[in-house]
Amino acid sequence: MAWTIDLNCDMGESFGAWKMGHDAEVLPHVTSANIACGYHAGDPATMRKTVAAALRHGVAIGAHPGLPDLVGFGRRNMAIRPEEAYDMVVVQVGAMAATAASQGARLHHVKAHGALYNMAARDRALASAIAQAVFDVDPSLVLYALASSAQVDAAREAGLAVAQEVFADRSYQQDGSLTPRTQPGAMIEDAQASVRQVLRMVMEGKVRTMQGDDIDVCADTLCIHGDQPGAVDFARAIRAALEEAGISVRTTGREAR
Repeated sequence: MAWTIDLNCDMGESFGAWKMGHDAEVLPHVTSANIACGYHAGDPATMRKTVAAALRHGVAIGAHPGLPDLVGFGRRNMAIRPEEAYDMVVVQVGAMAATAASQGARLHHVKAHGALYNMAARDRALASAIAQAVFDVDPSLVLYALASSAQVDAAREAGLAVAQEVFADRSYQQDGSLTPRTQPGAMIEDAQASVRQVLRMVMEGKVRTMQGDDIDVCADTLCIHGDQPGAVDFARAIRAALEEAGISVRTTGREAR
């Protein structure tokens, strides 16, 4: 059996004089970049520079829209209506599309950030609003969404290609959701433990939950967080392990499931 996986990373999350993440060091190891659009992190100059850096490495460019919460880094839930989510996503994806165009490139995908991502994974109305916003900006974009979540169904219903996403450095709950960052064990901090989880998700379509059960996952694209400690070592180790296992690492496209 031939396995393939896209390796994506959230980046471009620096803001003003504040530097976040290890973008330059991680980019050589990934195939897709999810670039912050200024709401939860990032600023116009960082957006432009990150797009340019991704292009130099042949990495696909994606918009990473989040909640308007710089202080909370977009990781705090907010009570927003679907129409508000729609407007937020249209503005952020539009800004990133324009930034990409200024560098002679086009957007490839969209992935919601943080709390917006997790809220939409459970809330079908919110997921539908996000998917419709992406479609209305550019129906050729691929939506990156938590595997088996409400976002996957909403994207398909809207007519978008969808890449089901799994996580290298996060633990899972029995319902397929990610363990909240406020709980112990939410982040996998050992690179080899992460590699074992990744290989099993890609090759077996299974992941072990925090409760000790195995659940099914569909792995089209794999996320590594660029802001976590040891992000570069994680990216390097995971890329090497994937290639050693004979797994093709390439950007997902319209053929995504």
